[in-house]
Order: sequence, then structure tokens, then C-alpha cells
Amino acid sequence: MSSGALTVGFDLDMTLIDSRPGIGACYRALSERTGVPIDCDLVVTRLGPPLEEEIANWFPAADVAAIAELYRSMYPEHAIAGTVMMPGARRAVEAVQAAGGRAVVVTAKFEPNAKLHLKHLGIPADAVVGNLWAERKAEALREYGAGIYVGDHTGDVRGARTAEALSVAVATGPCSAEELRAAGADVVLADLTEFETWLTTYLSER
Repeated sequence: MSSGALTVGFDLDMTLIDSRPGIGACYRALSERTGVPIDCDLVVTRLGPPLEEEIANWFPAADVAAIAELYRSMYPEHAIAGTVMMPGARRAVEAVQAAGGRAVVVTAKFEPNAKLHLKHLGIPADAVVGNLWAERKAEALREYGAGIYVGDHTGDVRGARTAEALSVAVATGPCSAEELRAAGADVVLADLTEFETWLTTYLSER
């Protein structure tokens, strides 16, 4: 773990934002546009992995790349307005900054769309890096010197471990607290409303 200035990485979907309403709306629009039936209620229960993995469940392999691009192009119109902030999200980011640190969002989401979410909801991240999933998130965490990574998925735990960062997990996404612990999370919080108190204690002991 980095011993320098405080930098904390945050995942986006189901960590900082509840994007299920927006993503569901975008998939419904995609289904209508393509004529392909999609179980949108099922889709929103397994957010986290790259878009292409979900698209492959509904479209032929040869069409996945093109459909993913279509979905991304439709996303700003259909997904941004319906997405809400997770409880404690803005305060968690601001707690890092109040402690003199940087808050960096590292997500598998298409980076321009991730930035739209943060702007729309007023979450003041210092940097945003998109298009990285699981172990590949370590690339950005190392680049920014993040000593902590906060996420809701076992893939986020793997990213933190690969980067040799402290893995702080929130049980607000598709993975249970037990699954997050089993994956190697160092800390498991119920949600981000607990983060500021945890961070204060962590920094005082550090």
C-alpha cells in the first residue's frame, strides 16, 4: 500500500451511484430499438463487469462490439437522469478531500458516461478513469498512487489486491458482505454512510 499522500479510489456503479434505474431504462430502449428481448430486471442485478459481457447474453458474438457501441451512444439520453447517488457517496468523497487527499473514480464504465454521472449528481471526484475492470483497475490505482480502493464487487477487491491497496468493500451491490470478505476485502462496510467514520479512525491509527 502506498505510504505517500492519501489517495482513495472509488468504484462507480453501486458504490457511488445507484445506476440501476438508468441502466434498466437504457436496456429497455436498446431492446426496443433492436427488437431483441432483454430481461432488464435481471441485467440490473449483476452490474459491475464490462458492458460487453452483459451484451453477449442477449446478442450473437459477432454483434456484441457494435451493440455495445450503440448502447454507449444511447446511454446519455436514457441513463443519466434516472440514476441517483448512493447514501453517503458525496460525503465519502469529500471526507477524503477534507483530509487533504484525492478521490479518484476507477470504473469499468465508458469513461465519458462515468463523467456525465458525476457531473449530473455533483460528486466532486478529482479524477475519473474508465474502461477498467477487476485486476486491470490496478493500472489506474498504481498510476494515481491509491492506497485504498472502495468498491462493491469482488472484482473491485481483486483490483485493490492487485494494486496492493487496502480493499474497502461496501455491501451495496450484487455481492454480499460474506462474498466480499471471502474475496479478500480488508474492510467491509454496510454502505458509504459508514466510510467517513472508518476513514477518520484509519487515519488516526495510521
